[in-house]
Amino acid sequence: MQLRFVGSTSSSGGCPTIYETDRGTLVIQGMQIMDADTLAQARDILDGEAFVEVPKELFRFLG
Repeated sequence: MQLRFVGSTSSSGGCPTIYETDRGTLVIQGMQIMDADTLAQARDILDGEAFVEVPKELFRFLG
């Protein structure tokens, strides 16, 4: 998979950041949600999956 940087609202080069892939998908870099109470509200988390939190402002790069 090849990533193409789309944009970030981080001034330090970390998360949150959004990428497009050559497979027609998006990759989102954000803080992983680890809180059990929050994860209990999510549906069908499969092995190998993670939920990340990003601010809505990041999606302005998807124009």
